[in-house]
Amino acid sequence: MEILSRAVGRRKEAVAQVQIVKGTGQFLINNIAADQYLQNNTCTMISVKSPLYALGSVANEISQPQSQIDYSRLDTIVKVKGGGLIGQAEAIKLGLARALCLLDKQLASNNNINNGTPETNENSNQPKIREIRKILKDKGYLTQDSRVKERRKYGLKKARKASQYHKR
Repeated sequence: MEILSRAVGRRKEAVAQVQIVKGTGQFLINNIAADQYLQNNTCTMISVKSPLYALGSVANEISQPQSQIDYSRLDTIVKVKGGGLIGQAEAIKLGLARALCLLDKQLASNNNINNGTPETNENSNQPKIREIRKILKDKGYLTQDSRVKERRKYGLKKARKASQYHKR
């Protein structure tokens, strides 16, 4: 099993470690099929796989003369812990988008090494890498949501909830 790319995504208390490997198109979360892990919730499933769908739909528009990436032939293996189901799904989505960007960078650098002269091939690969990153960035898949739960303060019942104020 050759790991093509690896990335980490975080959201609230959830941390997802995403690995992309060559395979048959499986999507495993904690060694369980993604549909089963996400409790057959189609909205969550679409949200998690949306970076793949975004790149799959525009793959024809991007010029990739050296190697056409077939995203349906890549296995995605995710290890996620912490948080709830939605937080974990958002962490997986961010990790997957980051892993796809790293995958394209690595494939471009491998093609430069294999083809020999890096000066001539670097110019042809740079627009592709920037374009894939731009697609994911424009759709908001590479933006980390930094909101976390506010801590509880002493003298209060929750982070901001206080007992009722009595003037007299």
